[in-house]
Amino acid sequence: MKIASLLRSLAPMMALVALFSCQNATTENTDATATESTEAVSKTVSHTTEDADMTGVKVGDTAPAFNLKNIDGNMYSFDNIKDANGNTPKGYVVTFTCNTCPYAVMYEDRLIDLHNTLSPMGYPVVAIQPNDPEIKEGDNFANMQQRAKEKGFPFLYLMDEGQAIYPQYGASRTPEIYLVDADLVVRYHGAIDDNAQDAEAVTINYVEKAVEAINNGQEPNPADVKAVGCSIKTKKI
Repeated sequence: MKIASLLRSLAPMMALVALFSCQNATTENTDATATESTEAVSKTVSHTTEDADMTGVKVGDTAPAFNLKNIDGNMYSFDNIKDANGNTPKGYVVTFTCNTCPYAVMYEDRLIDLHNTLSPMGYPVVAIQPNDPEIKEGDNFANMQQRAKEKGFPFLYLMDEGQAIYPQYGASRTPEIYLVDADLVVRYHGAIDDNAQDAEAVTINYVEKAVEAINNGQEPNPADVKAVGCSIKTKKI
């Protein structure tokens, strides 16, 4: 009886302790949930802001104009580039590439083959070197000239001096392709083919497939394939 009486007298106190504990637990859970939500919102806002800051062209947009120095010292633009037949091209395989990126080096022979195949059809390769040579000395103009001579590049190899052009396209990798038609509309963007590391294992050449589609009056499919390569080197933020 004494024990029962004692428990009854302690009941109010035990209830208060339990209530206080529940309130603390609820507060802690609420704080944890709030923290997680804040982190999630921060990540979302950061991602959205990053996307909003991105520039460049998409498939269907007009390709930005350029007037850049080739390794022969002459300036070239869409207005004076010719195909292998000496004619105004039906399109342009605008390619951002460089000397120093291992992926770009792996694609050099494939770019030569691509130009030799497509330029007689009216679609010359136009290579643009976008890296800052102060960061990558191997990509300076003299080294561009030397590399082109060593490999026997049959295509234009232009210097994006001051890095003014690649951001307008939105290029971020070397190599990265923008297939532009005669009306200067971007018809295909991205990877050259489906195997960056092994030319012998390529099953789809996306650029050749896109040119074939355009020549048949069709839309390239796929029209956008993620480019695989090195990031473009720049001091700009």
